[in-house]
Formats: sequence, C-alpha cells, structure tokens
Amino acid sequence: MMGAGFLTKKGLKEAVGQSPRFVETSVFGPEYKGDGKYNVVGPHPHVRKWYATVTIKNGLIVAVK
Repeated sequence: MMGAGFLTKKGLKEAVGQSPRFVETSVFGPEYKGDGKYNVVGPHPHVRKWYATVTIKNGLIVAVK
C-alpha cells in the first residue's frame, strides 16, 4: 500500500488526468511499476484517514474508487 500524496480523497479524485504522486512505503523495493491498479492511503502512509483504489493508464490517473 502506497501513500497517495493528497490531503483528501476528493483531492485525489480531482487529480484524474494527472501523473500520480505516490509515496513508496515498502522496504522490499518499489511498489509502483507503471500502469495498473494500486491501493493507496492518505493523507500520508503513516496517517491513514482514507483509502482508495487508483487506476493508472499511460502514466496518468484515469479512475479513483
């Protein structure tokens, strides 16, 4: 699970069409590997107030659920 880099889930949803600003949390290597679906938390990886699933296509955010 990565940090989303947004203060609110609404802010993340408004970023559809932009490049993601994920914060890596794994000590085992990068979690973000390009296009696909990712589970993220916000506003920070260690302060989890909201969760979302983000879909990335062609390097841009195309959906937030």
